[in-house]
Amino acid sequence: MKKIAIFVDVQNIYYTSKQTFGQHFNYTKFWQEISQLGEIHSAFAYAIDRRDSKQHQFQQILKNIGFEVKLKPFIQRSDGSAKGDWDVGITIDVIEEAQHVDMIVLLSGDGDFDRLLTHVMQKHKVKTCVYGVNKLTAQSLIQAADEFREINESLLLN
Repeated sequence: MKKIAIFVDVQNIYYTSKQTFGQHFNYTKFWQEISQLGEIHSAFAYAIDRRDSKQHQFQQILKNIGFEVKLKPFIQRSDGSAKGDWDVGITIDVIEEAQHVDMIVLLSGDGDFDRLLTHVMQKHKVKTCVYGVNKLTAQSLIQAADEFREINESLLLN
């Protein structure tokens, strides 16, 4: 049975699904879909902690599904801009997990991950699959993955 590692850029999936469809991503349906492909060896959801009760409820739902939730504090800069990026953390975890699995599944539309996918495919011979909202996913990321699966109505909460 194929071993699978999942990595979710929570902020990216939240905003692209909300912007495109006006709905939230359905992590339970997604988990069921991936479970059909093999054994989920590890699953990480990377989020920003704003110390908000709704977010804590959401994070608990992710944990109940089977995700390990990794949090970074939300940082509001004095100029009004915000910081809360998980790119480096996701990259390190993907590189570490790639040697233990047959497939990497990345939920993100961020083109910064294209070189990461190419690297783990070449070095560890893993298959890569990206889930993203089609019109908001970087073309370079789609091209770097072995497979691109479009987030559409079938993966949204009703």
